[in-house]
Amino acid sequence: MFLGPSNTAGKVDTAFLLIVAMCVALLVIVTVSMVVFLIKYNRKRHPQHEVVKENMVLEITWTVIPTILVLLMFYFGWVNFDYLRNPPRDAMPIQVIARQWSWMFVYQNGIQSDVLKVPLNKPVELVLTSQDVIHSLFIPAFRIKEDCVPGMKTHLWFNANAAGTYDIFCTEYCGVGHSHMLSKVIAMPASDFETWYKTGQAAAPADKGYRILQSKGCLGCHTVDGTRNIGPTFKGIFGRSVTVTTNGRERQITADGEYLKRSILKPGADIVKGYPPVMPEIPLTEEELERIIKYLEGLK
Repeated sequence: MFLGPSNTAGKVDTAFLLIVAMCVALLVIVTVSMVVFLIKYNRKRHPQHEVVKENMVLEITWTVIPTILVLLMFYFGWVNFDYLRNPPRDAMPIQVIARQWSWMFVYQNGIQSDVLKVPLNKPVELVLTSQDVIHSLFIPAFRIKEDCVPGMKTHLWFNANAAGTYDIFCTEYCGVGHSHMLSKVIAMPASDFETWYKTGQAAAPADKGYRILQSKGCLGCHTVDGTRNIGPTFKGIFGRSVTVTTNGRERQITADGEYLKRSILKPGADIVKGYPPVMPEIPLTEEELERIIKYLEGLK
């Protein structure tokens, strides 16, 4: 079996390359045979046609050999499919919550993260669901993909073999922010993972308002460094003059605390000019809302 950054990559690559090798071999055999027959049985060489009788051995051969090859490909496909669909009993479960347009990973001890951190050489089972529309989690380096469907749970598992950072994409078109729905898998030594797992959010930025924005998926559409995204940047937003559309009328408004709270709780009330009205309602407690506003107020 070919080795890769994960056990699943090795399995998929082995089956894929085996099938490709069989197809290339058949292509060469068929192509060479055609060329030989065209030359050997050219009309100039054989101006008078001959009656060709059936050849039972030949017919059995070209029926049996392709059948064996197809069954062989089916065998590798089925065995690997069964392997990929059934995680080991000791796999570490991690809940994956997809939403427009970000990922959230929830661990057994309650840690929430917008990146997927996993230990090396330990099976990890992802339990996927969606808060809104159908998404699809895809980790190209690991050769795995699974849909995230509202109202149901789907499953995926892998075992990371090599330390590193790997891309996560959404491969199911899920709206205007689909191309921005990105994240990372960070595979780290077991000791480093245990340290992070025990300290939890200590490694994240200290401001609780930022962590709330991160965990609720707000940073999938808004930035904190001034760059443009699906939604307005949070940098310098507090106290800024904003052009919005309210009940079909355009007006100027100051982005104070009340405006920001209303925009979070009722995102369709005031649509910022130049941005699509695609923000969903975000469930927040009063304390979470206050911490977000406090963080945005200090984000100059």
